[in-house]
Amino acid sequence: MAEILTHKEQHSGEFARKLNWLRATVLGANDGIISMAALLVGVAGATANVHTILLTGVAGLLAGACSMAAGEYVSVSSQRDTERDLLAKEKYELENFKESEFEELVSLYEKKGLKPDTAQQVAHELTEHDAFLAHVDAELGIDPENLTSPWQAAIASVVSYTIGGLIPTLVILFPSAAWRIPLTFIAVLIALIITGVISARASGAPLLATVVRLVTGGAIAMVVTFGVGRLFNVSVS
Repeated sequence: MAEILTHKEQHSGEFARKLNWLRATVLGANDGIISMAALLVGVAGATANVHTILLTGVAGLLAGACSMAAGEYVSVSSQRDTERDLLAKEKYELENFKESEFEELVSLYEKKGLKPDTAQQVAHELTEHDAFLAHVDAELGIDPENLTSPWQAAIASVVSYTIGGLIPTLVILFPSAAWRIPLTFIAVLIALIITGVISARASGAPLLATVVRLVTGGAIAMVVTFGVGRLFNVSVS
């Protein structure tokens, strides 16, 4: 029984790490696609000058990628600091309140559905194997050997944002002025459908709902900024 639970703990920690990486990657890609598409469509609605659109695209990619990387690094660093504080607190409690901590562990396993005798046995065996690991997994759901990595999240964000942002940037630059907006809309919506499917499949979220949210959000963002760009273009004409 203890070996089975330990095996599950290892998989849980691995899954949590992969999920954190996936979250940063998918969010970065979606943000890059939507942010850059909205920015460029708005500018294209105001001007047909390719150099202006290109300059906007380069500046937007650099600013957005840096912002995503910094944001993810700060966010995940805060999460990692919280995890370390919780681990230190748990270690202190195990060193000073062994009996009450053991009873707490038994209670946690009972709440998970184990019978009292079985919960006692599992808690005893896991405590003998690694008391600290048993407690932090049952109480906190944290694997101390696989804490979230701020650098991993930051790198995943900046790379995925750049790749996502390049899609509308490249599509809007090459067609004629008449085709820029329609082709960008199509390319962005297709890209959002793909990232939505990947996100839903990987996380187990509802496929249709995930895709619809992304596509709707992206479409609204582009329509709004295009409208603003057209109004600006009219006002200065």
